[in-house]
Amino acid sequence: MNVGVPSEVKEDEYRVAITPAGVRELTSAGHTVYVEKSAGDGSSMPDDEFVRTGAVIIDKAEDIWAASDLVCKVKEPIAEEYHLLEARSGQTLFTYLHLAASRECTDALIGGGNVAIAYETVRQNDDSLPLLAPMSEVAGRMAPLMGAHHLMRAGGGRGVLVCGVPGVRCARIVILGAGVAGMAAATMAVGMHSEVFVLDRNLDKLRQVDHHFRGALETIASSQHAIEEICIDADIVIGAVLVVGARAPRLVSDDLVAQMRAGSVLVDISVDQGGCFESTRPTTHSHPTFEVHGSIFYCVANMPGGVPHTSTHALANATLPYTLSIATHGWKEAIRADHALAEGVNVVDGQVVYQPVAEAHGLAYAPLSELMA
Repeated sequence: MNVGVPSEVKEDEYRVAITPAGVRELTSAGHTVYVEKSAGDGSSMPDDEFVRTGAVIIDKAEDIWAASDLVCKVKEPIAEEYHLLEARSGQTLFTYLHLAASRECTDALIGGGNVAIAYETVRQNDDSLPLLAPMSEVAGRMAPLMGAHHLMRAGGGRGVLVCGVPGVRCARIVILGAGVAGMAAATMAVGMHSEVFVLDRNLDKLRQVDHHFRGALETIASSQHAIEEICIDADIVIGAVLVVGARAPRLVSDDLVAQMRAGSVLVDISVDQGGCFESTRPTTHSHPTFEVHGSIFYCVANMPGGVPHTSTHALANATLPYTLSIATHGWKEAIRADHALAEGVNVVDGQVVYQPVAEAHGLAYAPLSELMA
């Protein structure tokens, strides 16, 4: 199979969907890998490294899309790429999609008439998300760092040192969600010697958090009342809530933000799924923040893109086995053999086959099982 890896064109996105090691695995299995010129530069992976492991370097994205049976990306197609979705019939796109938060991208994929498989909805029997987890870990670990930076006066915040000093209290960090991203954020926040609170509706998760951190943080059963009480005095609030494939719930209202201290910082890891703060809107690494009622909102939609060398390796390590399976067997046989990968299929031949996406946009839902039958 011809596997294409175009450059990412989303603003401030420096990751690439494959590493030279991944190219070697694919070419050793008999596949051809096309990599767009300079696609890996942002991740400190120059073209010659890809060439040494068997990749063919292509100058233009249009030629990549036209020549490839399987296109692997990092981020969802944006408006300037929509026309490329019609470049080759029967093509499979394998990337992060977050379609519940984007009607425009959903419509473009429906119009393209091909197969779109989303990293973030590939789900194993234990409900774990193997292709979302590594980026959730990166974003989670970044969130307290970004919050700490913007809490400083130079970053627009109150001028608080997150770890405090002897005689002066540390920052209070509130983390909404005890999933992979929330746990990663808690790990960094505790390591930064902050006062940390983790909220979740799942008491079993909170028990696991409490056991893991051995009293180094506090856990709170999440409710609207609890969120309001704990956030009012917070220096940093981190939104790390995920509903698989669906839009994130709105947990922090603007009215609540207005009651928080001026110069507090809110970091929304959930922004890719629409965000869990009322005023969340996607920002970029070049322009990461905006102000709401005197508080600083950090809502970068591709947080791991800020550390692309680390993120590319972490992502490619997770995606490669699935990419190899699709390339070797074709998407139909690959999903028949792997229920987790079947969960990742969002759009097939102009039909939405992932129910949360259909519900998010009021579109017709076509069960994948019926199409496969």
